[in-house]
Amino acid sequence: MSGEHHTGDFLRSLGVRDLEPATSPFDPGYDPVTVESHLEQSGHLMSILKISMACWLIADEGATRRKFDAAKRCGVATTTGGGPFEVAVQQERLEEYLDLCADVGATRVECGEGFTDLALEPSDIARLAHERGLEIQFELGKKHGGAFTNSVVDDLIEQGKHWLDVGAREIVVEARESAAGVGTFDEHGRLDAAFADRFASAFGLDTVTFEAPNKSSQFQFMNHFGPRVRLCNVRLEELLRVEIYRRGLHSDAFQHENLRPPSPGSG
Repeated sequence: MSGEHHTGDFLRSLGVRDLEPATSPFDPGYDPVTVESHLEQSGHLMSILKISMACWLIADEGATRRKFDAAKRCGVATTTGGGPFEVAVQQERLEEYLDLCADVGATRVECGEGFTDLALEPSDIARLAHERGLEIQFELGKKHGGAFTNSVVDDLIEQGKHWLDVGAREIVVEARESAAGVGTFDEHGRLDAAFADRFASAFGLDTVTFEAPNKSSQFQFMNHFGPRVRLCNVRLEELLRVEIYRRGLHSDAFQHENLRPPSPGSG
């Protein structure tokens, strides 16, 4: 046990791609120790960690702050989920919400109108966030609106462009927790690749992130787009599985030429 052999060296010898982090996992209310352990194990694979839903608002505040602090120590950016943002806007408490997000140490706030309709202008929301040192991202799509149609995709692309114009760092495409009968997925959980392509073409794979809450949705996106596709709403305990698939180290991924490491001698 000399410690002379290392996993990174072996991965390079296999031809495994050296990829920038492209998965945003989420914490749906785990205890701080669990979050800290996942950050230690997999923080280098996270594009940004979502402290999700409204769970962090009702958990012990010390535990919540401990999660944000742990992410900062590991060099991982954090974002809050879109639900509390929507409730705060409807209850006319947006500024108080943004004050709190900044105070607990969040890097970014997710904005959206998944179950409400925004009365505020995106530019005003962006200004309030930026004044507090917060980034913003915007989630496209209604949580209860069913699978997308062509006209809905048209409208969402225009909406996404508007949010990018006011400074959003990322555009997220809705898929909820089921990835079935919502967003780019039909009632049977099959990806509508044409709709996904339209979002990718409109925003670019470096800017659009697709919610992929389960194994089927995760694998379908990577099979279609390859290793560069950005995914979110991945549970913390599923992150490593997503990342071995992304690198062609999973048995199913190895069957796909766009994911499999190049053969020896292929150049």
